Amino acid sequence: MPQMTVLEILNRTKVFFEKKGVPDPLLDAQYIISHGLKMKSRMDLYLNFEKPLTPAELDILRPLVARRANREPLQHIIGDTSFRGFTIKCDPRALIPRPETESLVDMAKNALKDVKNPFIVEIGTGTGAIAISCAKEIAGAKVLATDISEEALALAQENAAANNLDDASASSATLQFAQGDLLDAVTVDTIRKATDDIFGETSTKIDCLIANLPYIPDGEKGKLQPEVDRFDPALALYGGPDGLTLVRKLLQETEGKLSSGAPVLLEIGSEQAEVLKNEAANYPWLEFTGIHKDYCDNIRFVSYRAR
Repeated sequence: MPQMTVLEILNRTKVFFEKKGVPDPLLDAQYIISHGLKMKSRMDLYLNFEKPLTPAELDILRPLVARRANREPLQHIIGDTSFRGFTIKCDPRALIPRPETESLVDMAKNALKDVKNPFIVEIGTGTGAIAISCAKEIAGAKVLATDISEEALALAQENAAANNLDDASASSATLQFAQGDLLDAVTVDTIRKATDDIFGETSTKIDCLIANLPYIPDGEKGKLQPEVDRFDPALALYGGPDGLTLVRKLLQETEGKLSSGAPVLLEIGSEQAEVLKNEAANYPWLEFTGIHKDYCDNIRFVSYRAR
């Protein structure tokens, strides 16, 4: 029996994924096959369409294809994703960072363009993608990233180390981590560590607060795509009856914690933006400054500014 070529396997995998309801079946087939065959990029597939595959190569591909057909996220199978050009390791310990979320970093950069050496806090860091991007892209920034999940923080620290931001190697690193529930993790000690204020000479306040908290209503459990419902941690997804329980709690906790004019940047569901705008008077120390869209022109963020 003649050996099957790369092109034949690609086409068979695409058809198989279509039957299993996999979104973007051709693209995912390309990624998985090029990953399994240790090709440098998907372009190498096109350069090797006529290459016969050995039985050993097929044995490598079969379990990878089966995992994706079972709707395990592509990022878990490959092991990482790209976020603003940084390689971010992905596994079940934290929510997979979405490309749309990259806009939060742009919003922070724009809001802090005139602030020297800003102290940035990210709540619910997950993989650490946002915090890493801010530490890398915002000049002079000192970033404190927190999460309630020990497992997520461990993953975030692995990603920081892989992107040369390992806070274990030096107290003066530009990115530090702390565990805790929302702003409970932002203590005097964690602030001093993050800002290099080892002698406690200042009472540093937050210059920018960023959060992509769980905001899916509890009633949506079981209704999401299998990739999310079965493989992303529930702790990172669901935010109470209307999805805004943690968002409201965080906003309430900001009183007295922010420097004057400090932006608060939040990712939310598109239908939640007007709700938060209408509730802005509940936080008189904050000014509601806008509803914002992502790269796909979908409402995804709200912003506030400390008075």
